[in-house]
Amino acid sequence: MKNLLPRELVELATRVIEKNRAVGRKITVAESCTGGLVAAALTEVPGSSDVFDCGFTTYSNGAKQNMLGVSGDLLETFGAVSIAVAWEMAQGALAASGCDVAVAITGVAGPDGGSEKKPVGTVVFAKAEKGKSVDEVVADRNNFGDDKSRAEIRFQAVLVALELLLPDESV
Repeated sequence: MKNLLPRELVELATRVIEKNRAVGRKITVAESCTGGLVAAALTEVPGSSDVFDCGFTTYSNGAKQNMLGVSGDLLETFGAVSIAVAWEMAQGALAASGCDVAVAITGVAGPDGGSEKKPVGTVVFAKAEKGKSVDEVVADRNNFGDDKSRAEIRFQAVLVALELLLPDESV
């Protein structure tokens, strides 16, 4: 076995490592529904340690609060699967790690746990970068579909998170 993870993830993770290495950026991730898969994809790349610093797997709300400083009020008001919480996760990972860029992922991978407002397949992403103002934080909510398996939803979420870790062409 050459790689533990699917080729598509490893190829994209390799691009993320190479592009961030070229611009001298250190990266971190804060993961909930992906359970460390983004970190696993990044560390599948030999030599990734000079770019990838650390990952925070904050599956529970308590972990989000304790490790990343996510506000209990935000969790109560908006729920864990929200742009507000993903944004705070990204900011918390950036602050805790001292890295240059952080991506956060939180969502409902299923098959249970969805609601009318946040159905299975809903995943929220946020990206924060050192030195950028709060107005420049990128956050988005995707719905990969409740007809997808847990594995398919998590796979798509990892792809999106890795894409977010690619430096802007202007960097």
